[in-house]
Amino acid sequence: MTFVVTQACVDVQDKSCTQVCPADCIYEGDRMMYINPDQCIDCGACEEVCPMSAIRYDGDLTDPDLQFIDINAAFFEGMEAPKGARKLGKINRDVPFVAALPRATG
Repeated sequence: MTFVVTQACVDVQDKSCTQVCPADCIYEGDRMMYINPDQCIDCGACEEVCPMSAIRYDGDLTDPDLQFIDINAAFFEGMEAPKGARKLGKINRDVPFVAALPRATG
């Protein structure tokens, strides 16, 4: 079990979550943040500070957001095991589902 970032983060990327994450497991993609499920320690600190309520415990997800368990995990597939988000910095890509979402118009 782990926390996951959901669609409410797309094109927002507030990053408050990264400031409080003791595991440094929240990575910045091109359009949203992603939690590395292998590094998350299930503390919930990120969920509490997210202004968009985009971070949820995977056991509490409803049907529309269940796919984000796999979406967060897929972001890290094929990557050398990252040692921490802060050192790595922004990763200029997203999983195909997120990349294909329409951009918000303001």
